[in-house]
Amino acid sequence: MVIVALLLAAGCSDLRDFRGRWRGARVGDSELVRVGVSASATATLDIDDIDTHGLGGVISIAGLVTDAPLRSIPGAEADALAGITFAGSPLRVYLSFIAIGDGKGDALALVALYDHERVEVRILRGSDAPLYAIFSLSEEAP
Repeated sequence: MVIVALLLAAGCSDLRDFRGRWRGARVGDSELVRVGVSASATATLDIDDIDTHGLGGVISIAGLVTDAPLRSIPGAEADALAGITFAGSPLRVYLSFIAIGDGKGDALALVALYDHERVEVRILRGSDAPLYAIFSLSEEAP
């Protein structure tokens, strides 16, 4: 959380700038990162509420889910997980569960915000109906 505040103070993107509609294609050629999702799938994420304490919106992924509510997990926001990072140095990463319409369980959604007007969404689910997909989203013009 301190890192996010320092980045914002240094002139990087204000998290509120990420409100709006984001859309993009599934990325990654390896079969390991396209499990249970069509190679041509696209995702749309409408971010309605966002700050350093959480993210709220709606997500659709072609062939998987339509207009599913997406709310970051309050426990993760209050824990060390709020500072999760990985290669590419996202400004902020939010964790959420989304209901998948196939009746085989929810999926974990990781929403990563980058300072170059980019959002990545990763969808993961284990069990007998695994899912793994990465989507690179760009902001859609209003």
